[in-house]
Amino acid sequence: MNQPSPSRRYVLITPCRDEDDYGQRTLESVYKQTVLPTLWVIVDDGSTDDTPNLLAKAAEEHDWIKIIRREDRGKRAVGPGVVDAFYVGLDSVDMNDFDYLCKFDLDLEIPPVYFETLIQRMEAEPRLGTCSGKPYYPDPESGKLISEKCGDEMSVGMTKFYRTTCFQEVGGFVREVMWDGIDCHRCRMMKWIACSWDDEEIRFLHLRLMGSSQKSVWTGRMRHGFGQHFMGTGLLYMTISSVYRMTRPPVLVGGLAMWWGYVSSALKQNPRYDDLEFRKFLRSYQWNCLLKGKAKATQELHDQAREYAP
Repeated sequence: MNQPSPSRRYVLITPCRDEDDYGQRTLESVYKQTVLPTLWVIVDDGSTDDTPNLLAKAAEEHDWIKIIRREDRGKRAVGPGVVDAFYVGLDSVDMNDFDYLCKFDLDLEIPPVYFETLIQRMEAEPRLGTCSGKPYYPDPESGKLISEKCGDEMSVGMTKFYRTTCFQEVGGFVREVMWDGIDCHRCRMMKWIACSWDDEEIRFLHLRLMGSSQKSVWTGRMRHGFGQHFMGTGLLYMTISSVYRMTRPPVLVGGLAMWWGYVSSALKQNPRYDDLEFRKFLRSYQWNCLLKGKAKATQELHDQAREYAP
């Protein structure tokens, strides 16, 4: 007897502000998906450019696009502000109506098989909780595509594709700067797999360089350092990670900003994520990464997830 086809209902939730420069390219790349979203909720977080008109036209042409307009808060929201806007969109739907959900930015250009491929991999791996492709950005001088060098152990923040049951079980996103790291570590802590792949069919363009959306790359990478301190990362692990990042574009500056963001936050005795069990899990994982290598340490946790029977 033929088995019923798996459901492929997914919802995109997009917080955005002032994306007139990139939004049309993102919209068109979603229109071309081989498996279209069941619903796309776009939360306009107070845009002051032509983004509202762009989105109004999109909603008029596609009945599966829903626009929520928020008042202008006076600046682009980052970190917890983005998550707050995301939840405005998510709270407008019933998650149980969808098998998958995705926090999806409006400054991306994704390949046509992007969501179909992620769904296929979810279907093939029952403990795969969140995943993504890898972001690349065009070099402003040469036009050559450059990888943003995101770790394989994370689904990337600009397009986090989630199995709905996993998202609910891990508690969704923390409304702090390191929300897009905490969630993946919580996945592994709760016996789910979190990952991203650098496969050609799911590589995508990030039209705005990661960490540059607020004021500058320095500000963005400093913010990453603040977030690592909040999450509970140890100083040794942070230092080694920052030195590695110094070898990647923007050379030296990016890694130095990350390290100083972490250290300055520690010196100020800023608060840390208030979950001691999570922070203990994170430190253990990071030590294993230093001793065994990140790939092996992550693989061990993912193997444990595959053996887990809830």
